Amino acid sequence: MFNPQLGFHTYYVYIITNEHRTSFYIGVTNNIRKRLSKHKENIDLNISSFAAKYKIQFLVYYEKFTWIQDAIAREKELKKWRRDKKFELIRSFNETFEFLNYHFE
Repeated sequence: MFNPQLGFHTYYVYIITNEHRTSFYIGVTNNIRKRLSKHKENIDLNISSFAAKYKIQFLVYYEKFTWIQDAIAREKELKKWRRDKKFELIRSFNETFEFLNYHFE
């Protein structure tokens, strides 16, 4: 999302999970509010994506970037990590594993 007052873009790398926090999805977007809404919509429409299949829609982690190249590189890095390392990253940012969607409503 371009911020005209500041003259730069904002990109997010995010991790979402399901209600039971058993599966993770890592993505990148320039509009996190719209992207979270799309994940929910895909579940409601029974679209056969990974996120829809496992009902993944709850934000538990995000990072902000100015440059899309940096965001994509970070997304790729996180996707290579083992589950326990991802879990530690989420805990370091969100100690109680709270759903953070309300930050972007």
